[in-house]
Amino acid sequence: MLRLSSSLCPFCEAQAVANVFRPLWQTTRSVATLQKKRQPSRMELSPRVERGPQRKDEGGRPIVRKSRNSPFNGMNVTTPPRELVAARKVSSAAQKRGGRFVKGSGRDERNKEPMKALKMQRALATIPYEKRGRTKLELVDRDAFEDFDLLPAIKDSVPVQALGGLNVVTPTPIQRLAIPALLGTEDGKKRRRKHEVDLDAKKEVQHFLLAAETGSGKTLAYILPIIDALKRAEATEAEREAAEARKAEPTRPNAFELTPEVDDPHPTTGRPRAIILVPTAELVAQVGALLKALSHTIKFRSAMISASSTATVIRSRLFSPAGIDVVVSTPHLLNSITESDPNVLSRVSHLVIDEADSLLDRSFSPLTSSIIDRCNPSLHQLILCSATIPRSLDSYLHKRYPEIRRLTTPNLHAIPRRVQLTVVDIDKIPYQGNRDLACAQVIWDIGKEAAEATESREHRILVFVNEREKADELAGYLKAKGIDATPLSRDSADRKGQETLAAFTTPPTPGSTTSVSPGTDDALASTPKSAVKVLVTTDISSRGIDTTAAKTVILYTVPHTSIDFIHRLGRVGRMGRRGRGIVLVGRGDRKDVVREVREGMFKGVALI
Repeated sequence: MLRLSSSLCPFCEAQAVANVFRPLWQTTRSVATLQKKRQPSRMELSPRVERGPQRKDEGGRPIVRKSRNSPFNGMNVTTPPRELVAARKVSSAAQKRGGRFVKGSGRDERNKEPMKALKMQRALATIPYEKRGRTKLELVDRDAFEDFDLLPAIKDSVPVQALGGLNVVTPTPIQRLAIPALLGTEDGKKRRRKHEVDLDAKKEVQHFLLAAETGSGKTLAYILPIIDALKRAEATEAEREAAEARKAEPTRPNAFELTPEVDDPHPTTGRPRAIILVPTAELVAQVGALLKALSHTIKFRSAMISASSTATVIRSRLFSPAGIDVVVSTPHLLNSITESDPNVLSRVSHLVIDEADSLLDRSFSPLTSSIIDRCNPSLHQLILCSATIPRSLDSYLHKRYPEIRRLTTPNLHAIPRRVQLTVVDIDKIPYQGNRDLACAQVIWDIGKEAAEATESREHRILVFVNEREKADELAGYLKAKGIDATPLSRDSADRKGQETLAAFTTPPTPGSTTSVSPGTDDALASTPKSAVKVLVTTDISSRGIDTTAAKTVILYTVPHTSIDFIHRLGRVGRMGRRGRGIVLVGRGDRKDVVREVREGMFKGVALI
């Protein structure tokens, strides 16, 4: 047995005995842990050598730099960073020179890329200028409706019924492009013979996209070829029935047999040949009025059905015993009718999607696509019509109709130069940011100019707002200032809305005036009695409505996209007329977009 020295204390003795009987691996581990850590060599550089010596404050304490990614970054900071001060100096200098400063780059981007602000919105599809130039050359040889291979009755009705209010009757660029293409007579091709025209025969569906600037006559561009095809097919069917009657053997009538006289309904009762879809009831009335005017001389049956009509009127028009040829309706109403009676779409040979950028967006697309699919078995031509080609519509067409023929005019996505655009800064004196006051003052100035010019007609003004509630609020404010203003939005009654809009779609009569509301003590209440009539509306009046009587458009707020700019300013300057647009710009509005729209209008180039 191991004996230890008696000089050790009992505790040390027990520790010594434990160390003797400890395993070898435990002894080695203990020795390794007792070794000192290896010191770095003096020849190796420190990983912090590039940072330099640590800075200290006046009290000698080290300055700890805060992380920029911290949520508390910037707290208790009294001076701005040096890079921010330098960027502000460069930005202010660029603004004084009228240029644009790109944040974070420190360089002036003036005149580097035109229409950049609108391109950032990525709203419109790009149309190459090379294609626009080729289209201009194609339009040179087509300068009269007589050059088109239309029926004589159709040619005679165009200057009288369709374009009776114009002194010079010449086809517009979209009509020169679309009518020959829809007839199949472009490039000098000859029309097929009469007996070869058969709408009941199954053949490949033709897809067309008609895209032209607002007020260019797109409605007449697709109506004339459709009516021509229907009348030629009607003549072919009459010849076929006559031939079948001649082939039938004559039978000797029985004198003692009574034949009951039964008035069978027309074969086309409730089964139209052509359908035109539009987004609003106002457009239904406008397109239906044009069809009714043409039917006086061409002799075809048309019907316009919308939510503003009662169920009895819709039933009597669509299921008339005399038959129906063309129907103008909205997707919601037509889809609800076809769900209960699918045979309504069984003989449709021509389907028109007017204002396709609206009817093929996320809100209308399911209903519109369902109607297109139901018409496909008998469809011959699918015609999409729009004043703008958004990127969403462009991708939809590439995906679903890759072979579609795009008939676009050279001035697509361009606001006419005959429209004068004025910008009013509401942040300056005397408005001080009051947008309502600025709008009332602009209207009062227009009425004063009209009174000094001794005009005998009403000066009609359209004021566009972004919200339906604001339409009623602004109209009430203008009425309080003595201005004859009427709101029009989705909340307005159908009959009242049609009556209100009719005052802006028909030319004013000479000598008509609008009185000022009495009882107002404001300075604006002295609005000249030069007949200033104002319509405060939303985008319900910016899509396809032919507001030929309007001379001025006021944009109460800056539109969100270039599409809204084109449609709203397109309410004036239609069919060669002159017009004026006024934009109210305040704090927070896209002034760069407004500036580039003015530059594009001055240069006469497309926005995209």
